[in-house]
Amino acid sequence: MDRQLRGRIAHSDHPIAAPLSDRNVQRLLDRALRGRTGRVLDLGCGEAAWLLRALAAHPELEAVGVDLDEAALTLGRERAEALGVARRIGLHHQDAKEFKAHQPFDVVLTVGATHAYGGLLPTLAAAREHLAPGGLVLIGDCFWQQEPDAAALAGLGVPNADDHADLTGTIRLVTEAGWVPVLGHISTSEEWDDYEWAWTGSLAEWALDHPEHPDSAEAATIAAEHRLGWLGGYRGTLGFLTLLLRRAD
Repeated sequence: MDRQLRGRIAHSDHPIAAPLSDRNVQRLLDRALRGRTGRVLDLGCGEAAWLLRALAAHPELEAVGVDLDEAALTLGRERAEALGVARRIGLHHQDAKEFKAHQPFDVVLTVGATHAYGGLLPTLAAAREHLAPGGLVLIGDCFWQQEPDAAALAGLGVPNADDHADLTGTIRLVTEAGWVPVLGHISTSEEWDDYEWAWTGSLAEWALDHPEHPDSAEAATIAAEHRLGWLGGYRGTLGFLTLLLRRAD
């Protein structure tokens, strides 16, 4: 099953592609945009959910999003038209690592997309290239809430724990790279559960509703295996941290 199609379906019943409630998405976005009247960039924007919220609430903003999923970008453009903000947003079908902008951005978003750059620090380095002086980065990534056991690693399909640090280690990495956290949010167990039930449920229901689709059986299998990997593996072990950052220099 195409990974991009799977992701669109799995996230269709959740506010964004990360374990954050609708209320906390809005709270983080409001804080990031407080007093900002310029340009916002989302690296790995998907259907541009963050950007569309920003534009709807802040008529003075302009936004740019970059993603490899062309179908998701098409949905984003359609929603931008429906909201009446299409003239203030540019959505680019491009590898975020190759994106070049003519002007810097006041806020750079990249929530749940650090895999595109190979981890947290490379993502922050890429975001910095696009950031205006005094600008803010809103970034979301996983961390270990507790030491992962074999079941947690198996549930995630990873060979070892090297992909993430614990919470303290994550903050240390960020600050040693020259960033200052000005706000943070650790996703609650309720946010995680809502996200995982939505992810697996949306994919499973799509499979039930499209029995003749060539990907139907695989989608059902993916949903079932993911559900078991979460419930029997990494639930309570994998955390998600969203940080609002400024440069120290």
